[in-house]
Amino acid sequence: MHFTVSAPASSANLGPGFDALGLALDLWNDITIDTDATPGEIVLLGSEAGLLDARENLSLTAMTCLAETHGRELPPFGTIVRCEVPVARGMGSSAAALVAGLVAANHLLDLGLSHEDLYAYAWRMEGHGDNVGAALYGGAVLAAPGLRRPVRLLTHEDLDLEAVVFVPKTTGATTAARAALPPTVPHPDAAFNIAAASALVLGLHTGDRELIAVGMRDRLHEPYRKRLFAHLEPMTAAARAAGALGAALSGAGPSVLALADPAAAPAVAAAMEATAAALATAGDVRRLRPAFGGVRVVEEVPALG
Repeated sequence: MHFTVSAPASSANLGPGFDALGLALDLWNDITIDTDATPGEIVLLGSEAGLLDARENLSLTAMTCLAETHGRELPPFGTIVRCEVPVARGMGSSAAALVAGLVAANHLLDLGLSHEDLYAYAWRMEGHGDNVGAALYGGAVLAAPGLRRPVRLLTHEDLDLEAVVFVPKTTGATTAARAALPPTVPHPDAAFNIAAASALVLGLHTGDRELIAVGMRDRLHEPYRKRLFAHLEPMTAAARAAGALGAALSGAGPSVLALADPAAAPAVAAAMEATAAALATAGDVRRLRPAFGGVRVVEEVPALG
């Protein structure tokens, strides 16, 4: 058997939607499983391969966990991993790897698990459902505890958005970003976030750009994480001034994501690049479309004859 699983990048939180909102982006990681290859062989490819550790591959860990949960043993196989999603920079690289591994094991062992089943496993392994929900289902999602599947957003036909993302060269650690958060927050900040997140969800669902603009503001995590990322506030301000609907820390950072109409995206990208240069923060700006389809399996069949 020879097949490839592709899973997209994702940006979580989108400002106020802490651990609840995720957006899949058109940038992909691939894992190819080949039962005819040298057993245990792992080939790392792609722009982010240098940051991966073949011995601690999250996709393979997810495959093993799913197999063991169902009392099955994985057959011998070789693996090719192509990683294009930035690692440890708030772009959902771990979620993409985890989801790809779960889908690969489900396909390889013919377990017949649904997306809802895999979503439950992914949530437990990741600890929250925003990135994994986006990677599995595509588009923008709301991951709410108690739901078997995330709520699909970005379904309005008139909503044409582009994500402009500044990706720093330096990596960040989710553990450090989590540690920066206080154990409690002021009541007014919590109330602000409830209103902002509600506006953002409704805006993404209906296509109302004004709601998206007022919704992408946060008081739960960004005020505390900005101490780790000096570029955050200047870059989000520059993006909004250049025409972005909203801008926020991408996941746990250090990447910064802005949502913009396609016509405004070039100016937003230029403003973010200029801000990075002024702050001497190395990185690059990427313009990405939302990935409306989530994880996918491509089964490669040898040609006849």
